[in-house]
Amino acid sequence: MDEFKIIKELNFKAVRSSGAGGQHVNKVSSKIELTFDLESSHALSIREKQFLYKNIATRLTKENILILFCDESRSQHKNKELVIKRFLKLIKQGLKRPKIRRATKPSRSSVIKKTENKKHQALKKTLRKKPRLD
Repeated sequence: MDEFKIIKELNFKAVRSSGAGGQHVNKVSSKIELTFDLESSHALSIREKQFLYKNIATRLTKENILILFCDESRSQHKNKELVIKRFLKLIKQGLKRPKIRRATKPSRSSVIKKTENKKHQALKKTLRKKPRLD
């Protein structure tokens, strides 16, 4: 995955930010909307695309487009930087392969400790009972 090639494929759109504000908020479009078309990406291999389809499926639209927003800052440029960082982090996490779990047996000493602990607990419980008068 080449970050520079992917960044060139991103589409940005400046939108008016929602929420409370003064007179200035109605004039300035500081909110950034990032869109990335996963299907038509040339920066990612077919295998990487399949991995991303699986791992970030909940974040994609029906047309397999990833949309991210950022309106944290009052500056359009700062929001653009933040949304790019967030996008790259999301792609890197989506491309991570999970570690393969290898089944292991418990050690002999751990099995012995477990049975000893169980016996000790059972003894504790039996001692709490009322004595039988048979």
